[in-house]
Amino acid sequence: MIEQPILCTPRLVLRRFALADAPDVQRLAGERDIARYTLSIPHPYVDGMAEQWIGSHGERLASGQGTAFAITLRSGGLLIGAIGLEINQEHHRAELGYWIGKPYWGQGYCTDAARAVVRFAFEDLKLNRVHASHFSNNPASGRVMQKVGMRHEASLRQHIHKWGKYEDLEIYALLKDDPRPTG
Repeated sequence: MIEQPILCTPRLVLRRFALADAPDVQRLAGERDIARYTLSIPHPYVDGMAEQWIGSHGERLASGQGTAFAITLRSGGLLIGAIGLEINQEHHRAELGYWIGKPYWGQGYCTDAARAVVRFAFEDLKLNRVHASHFSNNPASGRVMQKVGMRHEASLRQHIHKWGKYEDLEIYALLKDDPRPTG
């Protein structure tokens, strides 16, 4: 079982989701541009989906399969996004995934959250590898991966079929012993 701590940065608090977060999750994740750049977020994001998603977190955490953090502003506690790990215990690795609500894009919040979760993955979970991917048409997500020290490992051409179109996927990874930028 994984213990999910509260992670803090100078600007953010990363905490477990609560059912009370569902309206904000639905509003933020329901933006077409959020779904456009993610593999698993549907559009439209209909009533009940946020509650179902949040309700799945406890079992995934208890089984060691994954963890999801609500990204909130330290000042005021406003929910602005989500970040989490899909954990493979056998191979000591996890996939990092995240989304930030559109009003909060371009302000460095995702990078701050990713640094905290990567540190948690290596220091607390004792993982050896954290990897992430992004659609080629979303270079901002790739910049987040680079800023936390991930290295580009592969481009998978037309790897994903989304909304009637094939999308290329960029793969990044960081090993526990790789140097990580500070800041």
